[in-house]
This record gives sequence, structure tokens and C-alpha cells, in this order.
Amino acid sequence: MKQFWTYLKTKDFRFHILGAIGTVVAVVFIAYLSLGFYTRHGEGIPVPQLKGLTVDRATQLLEEQGFEYKIDSVYVQDQPPGTIIEQDPDAGTKVKENRTIYLTMVTTQAPPVNLPDLEQSTYREAVAILSNNGLKIGDTTYRSDIARDRILEVRFGGQVIKTGQKLPKGSIVDLVLGDGAGANEVDIPDLLNQDLDAARFAIRGAGLSIGNITYEGTITDSTNLIVVSQFPAKTDSTSKTSIGTRVNLTVTQGKSTNEPEPQQQQQEP
Repeated sequence: MKQFWTYLKTKDFRFHILGAIGTVVAVVFIAYLSLGFYTRHGEGIPVPQLKGLTVDRATQLLEEQGFEYKIDSVYVQDQPPGTIIEQDPDAGTKVKENRTIYLTMVTTQAPPVNLPDLEQSTYREAVAILSNNGLKIGDTTYRSDIARDRILEVRFGGQVIKTGQKLPKGSIVDLVLGDGAGANEVDIPDLLNQDLDAARFAIRGAGLSIGNITYEGTITDSTNLIVVSQFPAKTDSTSKTSIGTRVNLTVTQGKSTNEPEPQQQQQEP
């Protein structure tokens, strides 16, 4: 034991200890340099600014700089289709060649949405409901109805559409609203025995609207139809109705103008 302690005090021991420590430090230093060289620590290619570019231009830049890429799509209103709106990593980030860059572009096709139920809704309520469903309001027109600003019809592309019908998200729909004048009453026109065109003219002229038209009997000439009944009808007890009321008509085939009139029999003297 005494010899061991004596050995620890010798120059040989100190030389071996210092040599071992130096070897360990040298190994660690070389490993650090080698790792940095292998991984090209601190080196890289800055990611280009891709937001706002078209997908074709963005992918061209990435390919020119040796990047891989993956593209996802999302629908965004009021953004040009095919535009890059997100990128990962962000612009300016230094990454290695062949790194995958993730892009998000605006899809070229809007997803379908259902027309919400606007029946009995007011204009203000319809604005909020349509906005929440990704739809916009275009033109508004008014029609006679007892309630002011109540939704009477929803139109898309000039056609009346119903609740639940699918539309592209972001579509513009037109609204037909009540004008609040429906409480005013007008005279019910007498339409019996009038031809259909004249009856239609009389209905509109009275501030009413044309309802259902029912065809009675065999119809051979649609341009020659006669009204045989109407609802509401003018009676001794009912002569007025509200502005905008729908008038339903029943029509039948009128007599042909080519039919000879029956001849009167001459009485014998």
C-alpha cells in the first residue's frame, strides 16, 4: 500500500494521467468536429417566401432550390383559387436540401352548403343566418305581404330555391321580402268566363298575385282557356281581400272560333 501511494507521487503517474485526460479531450473534440461536418451544422438553404404566390410558381421555386413539397387545400372566401396561404417552415428558415416544405393553397372548388331555413325569418335574421352558413345576400326585392321585411322567397340564379338545397359555399342569393302593405284590402275581381290571359291581367292590376291554375277537362289549345272558377271569389258577403293574396283559378278549354254557330230553325207558317 505504501508503494502505491509513493507511485502516485511519481512523474510517470502524472504523465499517464495527463496523457489520458488529453486523449479524452482530443476524442471529444474530434467527435464534435466530425458531427458538425457530417450534419453541416449552421449551414442550410433559406426557405423562400411562398405565401401569396400561385401554386405553380411556388412549386417551381421549391424545385429549383432542391426542396420537396406537399400540398394541402382549404376553401377560403374572397381568396383567389390556387393561391398559397400557409407554408411550413416559414420563409427565411434555413433548412437542408431535399427538406419537405408543407404548403396550404386555396382550393379551386367551393364545398357545397345547404340553404338554411329562412321561413318566417326577418331580413336581419337572414343576414346572420346566411353569413354563418357561408352564403351572401345579393339583390332584395319587395312583394305585397302583411309583414315588413319577412323572407318570402330565396332565389339563386333567378330560380326560387328551397330549404336544404345545396349551393356552392360563398354563393350570392337574392331575397324577396314582404313590404308590410298586405293589411290593405282591395276588391276581388270577378274572373268567371274570362280567358286566362285577361284573368291574369286583372289579378295583377288589382294588386293580387296568381296562385295555382287547375286544368279541367281535355285541353287541346292552351292559348284558348276560360276561367270557370276562382278562389277567393267575389260574393255578396265577401268582396275584398288583402293586397298580394294569391288567387287560384280553374280553367277549361274555350270554344273554337272555327266551330259553326248553331242555326235557328225556321218556324213553319
